[in-house]
Amino acid sequence: MSQKQKISPEDRRFFTLLAEATFSNPFGDRRVQIDLEIIGNVEGSLTKRERFDRLRAIVAKRLGHLEEQGLLNLQNCPAEDHEALLASVLFDVYHRHCDEIDQLIADQQLAGEKPCSVPFAKEAIQTLMRRGMNSEQAKRFFAILFQVRRAYYFTERALIGRSACMKELRRHLWNCVFTHDLRWYESYLLGRMEDFSTLFLGETGTGKGTAAVAIGRSGFIPFNERKQQFEESFTHAFISSNLSMFSELLIESELFGHKKGAFTGAVEDHEGLLEQCSPYGAIFLDEIGDVSVPIQIKLLQVLQDRVFTPVGGREPKAFRGRVIAATNQPLDQLRKEGTFRDDFFYRLSSHVITVPPLRQRIQEDPQELPDLVGHLLERMIGDQNPELVDMVIQAIQNSLPEDYPWYGNVRELEQCVRRILLTRKYSPDKNAHLISKGDVLLDQMSQGGLTAQEMLSEYCQLLYTKFGTLAEVARRTQLDRRTVKKHVGELANGVNEESNN
Repeated sequence: MSQKQKISPEDRRFFTLLAEATFSNPFGDRRVQIDLEIIGNVEGSLTKRERFDRLRAIVAKRLGHLEEQGLLNLQNCPAEDHEALLASVLFDVYHRHCDEIDQLIADQQLAGEKPCSVPFAKEAIQTLMRRGMNSEQAKRFFAILFQVRRAYYFTERALIGRSACMKELRRHLWNCVFTHDLRWYESYLLGRMEDFSTLFLGETGTGKGTAAVAIGRSGFIPFNERKQQFEESFTHAFISSNLSMFSELLIESELFGHKKGAFTGAVEDHEGLLEQCSPYGAIFLDEIGDVSVPIQIKLLQVLQDRVFTPVGGREPKAFRGRVIAATNQPLDQLRKEGTFRDDFFYRLSSHVITVPPLRQRIQEDPQELPDLVGHLLERMIGDQNPELVDMVIQAIQNSLPEDYPWYGNVRELEQCVRRILLTRKYSPDKNAHLISKGDVLLDQMSQGGLTAQEMLSEYCQLLYTKFGTLAEVARRTQLDRRTVKKHVGELANGVNEESNN
């Protein structure tokens, strides 16, 4: 076309609205509103798949009409129409190949570190070029579409739940990968997200590691046209380490590596996790609250200067990935005590996300429990048969009180389901509350849900459960034993008073 032609005002309104949907957070309420606004009035509710299918059909028809008129060319459209048409082209290509991308993700998970071939890449890239992109732009946007689908796939499928707190968690995870607006990400931050670290807080067993995977496996990976595959497997791009498993010296070696002879037993050079992390990847440091101040200082240098030095080495090495960390420790308390440095906290916390406990999820939406049971059953046995879900839920109701606080969160629920499959009943670990009752108490206090009397009683019960004697609780609280016994209540029934002397 020798002259740039504008699309009609009606088409401009349509494609501008579609652009807002395409570049918005798919886990936000606004995205659903826009989809329904485009689709129009529908009878009854639609599943996500039905909504996307209708939307895709409407968009394909509109784009076909523009193509017939010779108006669907990104090089020849006016500047004011470019963003709307770009979004529409990306939307169309994305949904054409959605199922194929999902299959590629599944295949890559099975293949591991070796990148899989992408048989549909040529068709997708040629479609983008036919609509006005040059070769480099088409490859870049094709890689973005693969990244978008991975982020959606791992966030949607692994972090299920209809409760408000889980919807908010998924929204935050998407923002960690693409910021609040995909347009800003594509224009300014693509390939630069390694400087944005994420810190997950939450109780043991809530799914902080699963949330980290959703970010860590969703980084941008360029497409290699010659090999017809992406430069790297997303499974290789994510590295995870539980720091509480290692001693001080071993943590240093695990993270930073070491040189031969650096310490007794260092018989050869060792490449640490920071060096193994690729430019397209992320390293997940679980239990970051357990590391010592000297390790925090070394990690602070990694976060600030993007360099580290192996144990026993002199030459600094570049760190090229992204840092994701998690802890179940009360960081505010650790910072007051000086065992967790403020400067390390601030550099680590570009985004701080609290993963909600299971009891909160169930309180917000009771359907969360059967949904999770179905999800766990599918993971365990490949099926979430409604009859089997009902059996497990019935067994839970028969075995546990209605307000059972799930001290071990989703991890405990998983073992509960396994035990019910074997025995059709569940008896929780009698000592589980020793680990998590303090977390529950802190949670209740932070939400202002306890009176002073309730708070004192809960604290006395916690101490009695931990130390086992009224005398020790009285000593620690500076209360008389009779008052302590009143607060401890049924826990102390039948106690031999002499045993508490």
